[in-house]
Amino acid sequence: MTINKTVLAASAAVALSAALVAGPAAAWEPKKPVDFVIMAGKGGGADKMARLLQSVIDKYDLSSKPFVPVNKPGGSGAEALVHLNKTKGLAKDHTIMVTLNSFYTTPMRQPNLKVDPLTFTPIARMAEDTFCLWVHKDSGVKTVDEYVAAVKAKGDGGWLMGGTGKASEDNLLTNFLNRTYDLKIKYIPFKGGGGVAKALAGGNVHSSVNNPSEALGFYEAGTVLPIACFTPERIGLFPDAPTFKELGNDYSYFMQRSVVGAPGMSAEAAKWYQNLFQTVFTSDEWIDYRKKKALQGEYLTGKGLQEYWKVENDRHMKMLKEIGEI
Repeated sequence: MTINKTVLAASAAVALSAALVAGPAAAWEPKKPVDFVIMAGKGGGADKMARLLQSVIDKYDLSSKPFVPVNKPGGSGAEALVHLNKTKGLAKDHTIMVTLNSFYTTPMRQPNLKVDPLTFTPIARMAEDTFCLWVHKDSGVKTVDEYVAAVKAKGDGGWLMGGTGKASEDNLLTNFLNRTYDLKIKYIPFKGGGGVAKALAGGNVHSSVNNPSEALGFYEAGTVLPIACFTPERIGLFPDAPTFKELGNDYSYFMQRSVVGAPGMSAEAAKWYQNLFQTVFTSDEWIDYRKKKALQGEYLTGKGLQEYWKVENDRHMKMLKEIGEI
């Protein structure tokens, strides 16, 4: 599905205009620049997503006020969560955030933050990101069996896995590998997926479980290699990389790529953002990006997105208990 850019601009204008004139419940638009918070560092999947979304909004004049990307990666996203949770007054309707699965795990691990992710305003799930197990091309490793042998040859803690944040998505997948294959991989946390990808390409870690969007540039340069993916079916970008399901371990894992609002955001503002991102979801740019970066999942908003959060929140609680993090 593609959408002509002229048609997109026209349809976006109609959609937003309709939302604005539909009545008092929808008569809202930004009064000042919107803080577009990213709960991860620069160069990672969340950062790339936010900046692309911002560029589409700007390109088609979908907002009378600019969206300003702001990276707040500290504490595995704790900095961003607390910032959004504490917004007051006018800022509540002018602060939104791009989330990862640390949206669930960081509040569980750090209860002193007093953050409940289920109270955030559900704006839009734009995609679910995928994960693969990556190695450097010079490692000599091309299969999971060879990977297991190489890790064991390094001895306890000798094999280094780079990942984004502590007890994050990458940490959970590393735990899966350790538990399933009886390994003792040492997990090394970084502030963002971009840094992880660079560390693997530079030989500073032995492997990663990056999203395709984070490792793709190094893959295309022939520096890194995906040897298996955590998806139900093979990823089209990497047809030679089997799934763990194919290898006898029926295990899939996805990361939400969602936009959320602050707790207590007004219903009028929430509706405006929901309409906005539904329009962005249909843009040529976002459709192309999803395809090129192996993103999956359909658009979710409102109650549907809240239900999705509840399921994933429970799942991540069980996963953190398994590794003794909570």
